[in-house]
Amino acid sequence: MVGWEAMLAHRLARGIVALGMASLIYSGGPPPAWAIAEADRLWLVGEHAFADRLYAVSRRALERFIRGYPNEARVGAATLLLGKSQFGLGEFEAALESFKRAQRLAPPPGRPEEARFWEGETLFRLKRYAEAHAVYDALLAANAAAPAAPDAMYGLAWADLELKRPEAAAAAFRQFLAAWPDSPLAPSATFYLARTLVELKKPGDAMVLLAPFASRYPTHPLIADVQYLLGWSRLAAGKTSEGLQDLREFVAAHPRHELALAARRAIADALLKGGTKAELAQEYQSLIAQSPPAAEGLYDAGRIAQQLGRQKDAEQAWRRLRTEFPKHALAPRASLDLAQAAFKRSQFKDAAALARPASESDDEAVRVEALLIVGESELKQRRFQPALKAFQTAAAAEGADLALRFRALAGSGLAHEGLGQIPEAARLYAEVAADSPDKALKQWAKERLAAVRAKSKPRAQPKAEKPKS
Repeated sequence: MVGWEAMLAHRLARGIVALGMASLIYSGGPPPAWAIAEADRLWLVGEHAFADRLYAVSRRALERFIRGYPNEARVGAATLLLGKSQFGLGEFEAALESFKRAQRLAPPPGRPEEARFWEGETLFRLKRYAEAHAVYDALLAANAAAPAAPDAMYGLAWADLELKRPEAAAAAFRQFLAAWPDSPLAPSATFYLARTLVELKKPGDAMVLLAPFASRYPTHPLIADVQYLLGWSRLAAGKTSEGLQDLREFVAAHPRHELALAARRAIADALLKGGTKAELAQEYQSLIAQSPPAAEGLYDAGRIAQQLGRQKDAEQAWRRLRTEFPKHALAPRASLDLAQAAFKRSQFKDAAALARPASESDDEAVRVEALLIVGESELKQRRFQPALKAFQTAAAAEGADLALRFRALAGSGLAHEGLGQIPEAARLYAEVAADSPDKALKQWAKERLAAVRAKSKPRAQPKAEKPKS
């Protein structure tokens, strides 16, 4: 033995040896059962090491205890404690077997239903959520008054969440709060119930749970998450002013929180939908001055500036995003927005150059829109071959929006027409005219089809005059 195990064993052994020596002195001979001292030593090492979270030391001592003294009265307790040590070490398969073995002992060790509860917890850690759910459910059915019942109900709710059953999870969380409102898990159950209700599109119900949370549990670790979720719920429920206030207070109090960026984006989205010019201008200044800057903040600053009619400011924000965060997922989106702005100014060469990086985005919608800008910009420059390539790639994209696909087919038709490939152009125009969901594009395709068909009709040759006799 080394380290903590040796120290702990030495301390315990010294006490046991002292007791043995006292027995020897007073009885005039050696104690009758030295083996009992060894069993006590292993049990005490295992028990104290577990209490000190020295799970590896505890596991070794308890395994030796169970193997060496199978008929000892504490074998049941040792088996349960061994399972907990294995659980603490992340040895979940071994822990599961220990907890099952503990339940087969008579009487089962520990508090009522304790071993079964730990079986459920271990199955949950193994991501065997359906089995964990069944164990929790059986425990509650057998003894709803067991000390482990509140934890089992909480585990049941979480198993339902992992099994993608939010309605059942919400019901379990509600049952937990009704039965054990003073449990140490009540604050967490309240938060996760509210989050589940938000997922179920019931923000009003979530607000009822979240509004009193700060006053009831002012020091709880989830207090920041609650403030964010309350603000988000209020926005979703149409209480924009209150929601914005909650989110702004959240960002001010927790600027480094993992949800701070999401909160800033929610604020920007809400203001873009219904904020006044003064509110938008204030938010723009806040985002553009953010230190350190964030890609999301720069992108939203550009959106807000664009809505305010400040196109130069918008494009400056998006250029900063591309320069400072070239690998961020929003950089292609910023490139696309810059390309669209350049296209509107008839700066077709710049538009194509800006759209090309966006055409490699992982976001399918961004990628397809960027390809369309590339194609349309090349068409304007009468560069029909690169235009055709961009349109064909856009049309072939899986999962592309139907309207964008037909826009790509129409562009392909124009490129074919520009290359003198009239039959192929006519075929594409006919497809767009027949099936496009865009009425204006459909009508344009019909007109274009008629024009190319007229071009392709052979001209009537003048009749040859008969020679004069």
